[in-house]
Amino acid sequence: MEQHTPQPRRGQRWIQRRVQRKGLRPRYAAYLIASVWVVGVAVFGTLEHLIDPDTFPNVWLGMWWALETVTTVGYGDVVPGDTAGKIVASFLLLGGLSLLAVITGVVTSAFVAQAQAERRANGEDPVIQKLDDLARRLASVQAEVARHRRPGE
Repeated sequence: MEQHTPQPRRGQRWIQRRVQRKGLRPRYAAYLIASVWVVGVAVFGTLEHLIDPDTFPNVWLGMWWALETVTTVGYGDVVPGDTAGKIVASFLLLGGLSLLAVITGVVTSAFVAQAQAERRANGEDPVIQKLDDLARRLASVQAEVARHRRPGE
C-alpha cells in the first residue's frame, strides 16, 4: 500500500529554502519564537476571556494577563479562577519559560561567537594553538621514527 506524504505548504517551502540557503541564525529563530508568542498572547488572552468572562470582562484584560503570564512576571492582579483557565495558564507559563530560555541562548551565543572571532583575529584561539602544538609533536615523532629506520625499509 502506497503512503501519500503531504506536500509542504507555500510558507513552509519558503522557510525551508531560506534555511537551506542561509542557515537558521539564532536571531531569526528568536524573531520567529517571539512572533509566535505575540500571536499566542492574543489567542490565549482571547481564549481566557471566553472561558472566564467574569474574571476577564474584556479581551484586553485577557491579553494583559496572557502577556504577564508568558513573560513570567505574574503580577497577580488578575488570575484565572476555573480549571480550564489554569490549564491555559500552564501552557503560557511553560511557553514563557521556553521563550526566555531561547532568548537567553541567543544572546549568549552572540557573545560567545563575538569572543571567538576576536580570539581568532588575534591568534589566541586555544583550539588552533592546541592543534599547532599537536602538529609540532607529530612532526617531531615522525622525524624520530625516520632517524631510527634502517635503510631500505
